[in-house]
Amino acid sequence: MNAADVIARRLHAAGCRFAFGIPGGEVLTLIDALERAGIRFVLTRHENAAGFMAEGGWHATGAPGILVATVGPGVANAFNVVANAEQDRVPLIVISGAVDAAEAMRYTHQVFDHSAAFAQICKASFVAPDGAIDAMIDKALAIALAGRPGPVHIDLPIRVADTGQPDPPVVLRGPALLSAPAPSPALDRARAMFAAARRPVMMAGLDPLNEPGGAQAVRVFVEKHGIPLVTSYKAKGILPEDHPLALGGHGLSPKSDRIVLPVFDSADLVIAAGYDPIEMRAGWRDPWDPAKAIEFAHAPNRHDMHYAGLSWVCSVAGGLAALDGEAKGGWPDDLPACIRAELADAFAPKGDWGPGQAIAEILAAAPPEVTITIDSGAHRILLSQQWRAMHPRGVLQSTGLCTMGCALPLGMGFKYARPEAPVIAFMGDAGLEMTLGELATLRDLGLPLVVVVFVDRSLALIEMKQRGAAMANAGVDFQRTDFAALARVYGGFGVTVTGPGETGPAVVEALAAERFTIIAVEIPRRAYDGLF
Repeated sequence: MNAADVIARRLHAAGCRFAFGIPGGEVLTLIDALERAGIRFVLTRHENAAGFMAEGGWHATGAPGILVATVGPGVANAFNVVANAEQDRVPLIVISGAVDAAEAMRYTHQVFDHSAAFAQICKASFVAPDGAIDAMIDKALAIALAGRPGPVHIDLPIRVADTGQPDPPVVLRGPALLSAPAPSPALDRARAMFAAARRPVMMAGLDPLNEPGGAQAVRVFVEKHGIPLVTSYKAKGILPEDHPLALGGHGLSPKSDRIVLPVFDSADLVIAAGYDPIEMRAGWRDPWDPAKAIEFAHAPNRHDMHYAGLSWVCSVAGGLAALDGEAKGGWPDDLPACIRAELADAFAPKGDWGPGQAIAEILAAAPPEVTITIDSGAHRILLSQQWRAMHPRGVLQSTGLCTMGCALPLGMGFKYARPEAPVIAFMGDAGLEMTLGELATLRDLGLPLVVVVFVDRSLALIEMKQRGAAMANAGVDFQRTDFAALARVYGGFGVTVTGPGETGPAVVEALAAERFTIIAVEIPRRAYDGLF
C-alpha cells in the first residue's frame, strides 16, 4: 500500500465516507485511494464550499470532515473555511497536495509553505513522513477530535503519496475522553453553592454537543432542577426551544440582550456548561458576577470575556453529575415564563410584510425534525431569535468567524450525508451570489435541498451600521437577481414570493420536491430596521 492508501484506509475506519474538494495533479493519487477505500470524493466549485460541505457532513454523521486541496491556489482558497473550522470547533482533516521538498528548492511555481500558513489556524500541521504515515494519520484524527475539536492539516508530497508504506492493522481508538472533576474542597464549595441556590441559571455553549451524552446531560439536569437555560446560537436546540425552561440562543441581538442579560443579574448562581463566548458580541463581556459562577468547560478560559469563581476543565456531563443533588423545583417567581413571553413579543412579526413574517410562515410549515443552515447577515440575527430549534444541531451557522457563503454548502453537506433529513438553507441575496457556483454542485448531486433567499438588494447589516454611523451609502447596494429563474437554469425549481401567505405553501411544496428549490423572498429595503 502507498501512503495515500494508508491515509484513506484509516479515515474510512474512523467513519469517514465523503471527501470534498477540487482535484489537481498533486492530489490525484490521494483521490484514487479515497475512492478505492470507500470514501466518495465530491467535486465542488470552490474549496471554501468544500470545507463547509465537509462540516455539514460531520454534523450529520459525527465522522470528521475531509477537505482536499491541491497545491498553491487550492490551499489558498481553503484558508477561510479552515479558519472557520478552528473557531467553530469542527474536526476537519485538511489534506493538501505538495511539491516534493527537493523539487521546491528550485521550482517555485505555485509553491509556498502550506504548513506555515495553516499552523496559525489548525490544531496541528504535518508534512506526511515517509515510513510513518500510519502514525501520522492516527495522530491527526486524535488531535482533531480531542477536547474542543478543530482542523488538522496534512501536507502530502507527490512522491510520498505514491510510495509504499508499512500498514499495520487499524486499531480503532476514540479521542481521549475528558473526565469528571475529582473530589476536592473546591468541588465541595460548588456543591454547597448549588444546594443553597434558589434562582440558578445555566449558560450552555458548544462543548456539550461535542462530547458523548453531553447535550442529554444538560437537558436532564435543567429539567430535574427547573433551571432556565440560555444558549449560544450554535448550541440552540440542546433543549427543545418550545420547552418552558428554554430561553433561546443569544449573543448578537441588542434587543434580546436587553431582555436576557438581566436574568444573570437576578440569578444567585450561574452554571456555565461548556460555554465559549467566541460567538458573542461585546455586550456579553462580564455578563455575571464571577463569585456566583461555576464553570465546566473543555478548555481553559483564555478569552477573558467572562470569569467563574470555580472552574474546571472537564467533561460537561461529568461536571454536572458531580454537582448534582436534591431537586430544586424551579424559580419561585416563574421568571422563565416571563422572559419567554417577553422574547416572543419582542420578535413577533410587525407590520404587513417583511422577513419576520416570512420566517414565521416557514417555521409554521416546517416539520420539527428540520435542520436549517443560516448564512451571515441581518437575516441571521433575526432568524436565530425567531427560529425554535427542536433538537441539537438543528441550526447550523458560522458563529465564531461569522463568514458569509456558508449556508448553501453547509446545507448541501448535511443533506448529502443524511438524505432523508429535511434541510432548509437560509441566506441573503449577497450570500447566495457569493456561492452561485455551488448550484452546479447541487444539480450534479441531485439533492432536493430547500434554499430560501431574502432579496433586498443590499448588504443589509453593513448598510444599517453605515447609516447608524451617519456615513454616506457606499459599496453596500447592488441590482436584483432573478433567483427563481436562475434555479431553473441550473435544473431546479424556482419560486418568488412577494407577500404574506405565500412563503409557507412554497416551503411545503419544496420539501416534497425531488429536486432543489430556490424560494426568493422579496422584502422591502431596510426591512430589518428595529427588528433585532
